[in-house]
Amino acid sequence: MVKVGILGAAGYTGGELIRVLLGHPEAEIVFANSESNAGNHVSEVHEGLIGETDLCFTSEMPFDKVDVVFFCFGHGKSEQFLREHEIPSHVKIIDLAQDFRVKPTNKEDSSLFTLHSSFVYGLPETHRELIHGACCVANPGCFATCIQLAMLPALQSGIIFGDIHVNGITGSTGAGQKPGATTHFSWRNDNISVYKTFTHQHLLEINQTVQELCPGYEGRVLFIPQRGCFTRGIFVTAYAKCDLPLAEVQRIYADYYRDAAFTHFVTKCPDMKQVVNTNKALVYVEKYEDQLLMISCIDNLLKGAVGQAVQNMNLMFGLDEKLGLNLKASAF
Repeated sequence: MVKVGILGAAGYTGGELIRVLLGHPEAEIVFANSESNAGNHVSEVHEGLIGETDLCFTSEMPFDKVDVVFFCFGHGKSEQFLREHEIPSHVKIIDLAQDFRVKPTNKEDSSLFTLHSSFVYGLPETHRELIHGACCVANPGCFATCIQLAMLPALQSGIIFGDIHVNGITGSTGAGQKPGATTHFSWRNDNISVYKTFTHQHLLEINQTVQELCPGYEGRVLFIPQRGCFTRGIFVTAYAKCDLPLAEVQRIYADYYRDAAFTHFVTKCPDMKQVVNTNKALVYVEKYEDQLLMISCIDNLLKGAVGQAVQNMNLMFGLDEKLGLNLKASAF
């Protein structure tokens, strides 16, 4: 059994991680850390787990009793935590925040550069072998996962040219559990809005992957994110110039994802309900004259966060990649 510790266990990702791991046949949750909820039953905060577990939150962090620890902190806290706390070298780390996804360009701070360099970018479709041997994994962002899965087959095969125009809409859970002006029900319901146009933080890791895997590509990824009036899921549409016939593009995509555990190339345009509550990603392409349309959809809390983190845990410990992630879509 893989013994698991969870830090920041009271948030959306912490609760979803507990839900998934409770059904994992080779994982045991040793502790779920939350300073503000210490002593309370997990099901008091994550009410969907009533009757599923008697686990209580704790303020303790017994790292010597676990094999892996998941960081479910808000962005910016993981790096600070590792500077202030010592985790035994045998304990693997999976960080769900953005702190270690992008490698620093300034090598003058050697300790910072060494810390960041110890993390592998955890997108299994592109970094599976590195994840297998990793001690520390930086779980990709939700938008970054969905966008990269849509466009990487075309980019790596060199069949698209110029800028890639991306539009993506996400559910309210992507903003975290803490209420805010753009997350509470009365504002979000029956509403849609644009935010962080062309500047979303996930562009940093997307561009890093593009530079790593497609060094000859000279175009830009132009991304317009939107807030949707639903709780979970991401639906991305992207387009770029492509001279190849559709049948050849479809062959490239089908080959690219042939051995992927959860990403499926489909020939019928997908809808988001097909992936919500699963670790699946569905990818679809269409041609309009010289423009290639690339569509992908995921659940932002699963393939975009917790599900992918558990998928990475399975890879890191040599388990079946799909273990504990046989989840049914809430399509009806």
